[in-house]
Amino acid sequence: MIITQILYILLQCTWGLPQTLAGFCYFLINIRHPHHFFHGSVVTEVYGNMCVSLGMFVFVASDRGPIDRTADGMPDNSLFRRLMVHEYGHTIQSIILGPLYLFIIGIPSAIWCNLSYFQKQRAENNKSYYSFYTEHHANILGEKVTGEKAMGTL
Repeated sequence: MIITQILYILLQCTWGLPQTLAGFCYFLINIRHPHHFFHGSVVTEVYGNMCVSLGMFVFVASDRGPIDRTADGMPDNSLFRRLMVHEYGHTIQSIILGPLYLFIIGIPSAIWCNLSYFQKQRAENNKSYYSFYTEHHANILGEKVTGEKAMGTL
């Protein structure tokens, strides 16, 4: 398991360098926020309502209400855990796509999430946020690698 995590970090810091570098900069901006590890990724709880994965760095909105914590500081909440599996799936996409990740996954995902046109389309057509290819694929990868359930799956 430790070898897998070392390989994960090595790949994120080489093949996934552009997004990992961006994630590290955002991590430094949020250095005073709570942090923990999830399968080798560095998770930071940030203010706001959006989550993002940049290389080996995952940023999760902390304003979703009070979060109970386990002894190691990891939030103890099944919804949070499913979200972490999903976001971890994005970190695996980063390893697979390397420098293409931001163009194939990151930018389309940000547009799908934030553009009011797509928000309206999802609401009017009762379409899941996780039906978009970037999000659906992240769920599949996160579940396969962690063996746990992700967001948007039963």
